[in-house]
Amino acid sequence: MIYVDGSALVRFLPGVRFFDEWNGWAVPRLNELATTQLGVTELRQAAELYPRDTKARAFEIVERVKARVPVIRFSDENVNVSTHAASVLKPFAALHLGAAVTHPAVDTIATYDAELARVAELYQLKVVTPGMPAGWQNG
Repeated sequence: MIYVDGSALVRFLPGVRFFDEWNGWAVPRLNELATTQLGVTELRQAAELYPRDTKARAFEIVERVKARVPVIRFSDENVNVSTHAASVLKPFAALHLGAAVTHPAVDTIATYDAELARVAELYQLKVVTPGMPAGWQNG
């Protein structure tokens, strides 16, 4: 299973950098993806920023993502990992890391957050970032 954080989920929205690369990679893998309510909230917040004439379309995408990408719950173990990671990551990134690390079926994280990608690798998670060159997070 592939955990998708908010920085990756927003790539489902038209006009966002790496939209084509993300959708080309993610759409065929929708049955392998998972996120948390935090990721959905970040996607919803990004849709809220769209101009009035395109906002309805952005929210249609949010609803489609919610219907197709399973939302996993935060656990006590998740929060424990997140608390430790918060010393090197922003709070939301730490929560995403905890969700990915502690879910038994997750072995990969999709993120466009360089700090989160680096720390995820320390936890032996594979990192995918369609459109970015290999090793981008270390540069």
